Amino acid sequence: MTYVPPVGPGAVAAGNPEEPSPDPRAALQRLLDRTIDAQAGYDVLLDKAETDIAPLLQDFHDAHEKHAETVAAMISAYGAEPDSDGTLMSSVNRAVTTIRSMFDEIDEDVLDAVASGEEYVLETFTDAIEAVESGDAHDALVKFRAELAGLVAQARTRAD
Repeated sequence: MTYVPPVGPGAVAAGNPEEPSPDPRAALQRLLDRTIDAQAGYDVLLDKAETDIAPLLQDFHDAHEKHAETVAAMISAYGAEPDSDGTLMSSVNRAVTTIRSMFDEIDEDVLDAVASGEEYVLETFTDAIEAVESGDAHDALVKFRAELAGLVAQARTRAD
């Protein structure tokens, strides 16, 4: 699928000619960073997860992997080079998860924390959806956000 940018950076937002649109490339890069950071946490969680929650954690991991690939392609379609290294939070996520797994079991008790952490990713999806106002990329972002929201709902249900 080829993503065609609907507007360039600095284009005027519809409805308010004084207000510039959010830069889609920057919003997509923030989303890519958050997605990669979240995926890094699942790399460790999956190694230590009990079998009853491992499939849900794998679903989160796989969703982030798929979303990161597509968002990186969107950034490229806007003429920018995607930074697929994530942020310092990737390393922090791995370290915290590794330390926690040394003292705690990775069981359903962790799902509330997983859902809370994913709320930040959902917020970043919302920002990217607002910045990418229309087209195939927008539609894909809306779909990906819905997929992730569904996984968060599952995690919250199981945590209760």
